[in-house]
Amino acid sequence: MINYVTLGTNDLAKSAEFYDQLLQEFGAKRVMANERMVFWMAEGGGVGISICTPADEKKATVGNGSMVALAAENIEKVDSIYQKAIALGGQCEGRPGKRGEMSYAAYFRDLDGNKINAICYV
Repeated sequence: MINYVTLGTNDLAKSAEFYDQLLQEFGAKRVMANERMVFWMAEGGGVGISICTPADEKKATVGNGSMVALAAENIEKVDSIYQKAIALGGQCEGRPGKRGEMSYAAYFRDLDGNKINAICYV
């Protein structure tokens, strides 16, 4: 159902570097970039993610209650994604661990404060 998700940023270059490294964990690469936006997609297509500066030229802000969930293959991948995000300057929003009976997840915020979840089903 989802084609791609876009997150706002106030520093495109710094945020792009964060996501270049983080999204390598998913095998994703940049497929488009311009002065306002960078877009990544995994090899073979599927759901993409992009960052952009707001079209109205106002400051990008984080939506309260909004989050992007990134699918990981297994528990080890969730742990790896979380560790990489923190190493790149992301902030912890929930250490990796079991969430309910069916999932294992970790939560973090990117450099602009957008909430991201790395999750797998167990």
